[in-house]
Amino acid sequence: MSPPSEPAALSGEKLEVWASLATLLERLPAALDAQLQRDSGLTHFEHGVLYALATAPDRTLRMSVLAGYASSTLSRLSRAVTRLEKKGWVRRVIDPSDGRFTLAVLTDAGHDTVVASSPAHEQLVDHLVFDALTAAQVRQLGVISRRIAEAIDAAPVWRPPAG
Repeated sequence: MSPPSEPAALSGEKLEVWASLATLLERLPAALDAQLQRDSGLTHFEHGVLYALATAPDRTLRMSVLAGYASSTLSRLSRAVTRLEKKGWVRRVIDPSDGRFTLAVLTDAGHDTVVASSPAHEQLVDHLVFDALTAAQVRQLGVISRRIAEAIDAAPVWRPPAG
């Protein structure tokens, strides 16, 4: 019987790139959450939910569609929407076109919240992400991020509405 072999290890350039990406994946969400919590009482996830609803037709999305946009399980999304409902920023209603679905609807207060919280959030994103890159690197980052996201899950990556 031969001894168990060690798993193949990343090395060289791949290990260096992975270490940088893993560090980014830890630091960026923490920085975004900290700013949003401090300024608006929102998590980055909650802000994303409010933003998706704010940009949707009639400020309304099926919960299942919203979960897809948020790269979230319905359970996680439901807990977040419950918190947002308690603040009066979102409400849930049965889809009148198909009673099997629940709609998340952004309230006027929720719209005011996302409008008020977005400038500082966008300024931080601009500073942390885009100020560090050239225009060509920004385009490359978009391509690379979509490729990795779609390698994880074939569902299309959310894109802002045209306009």
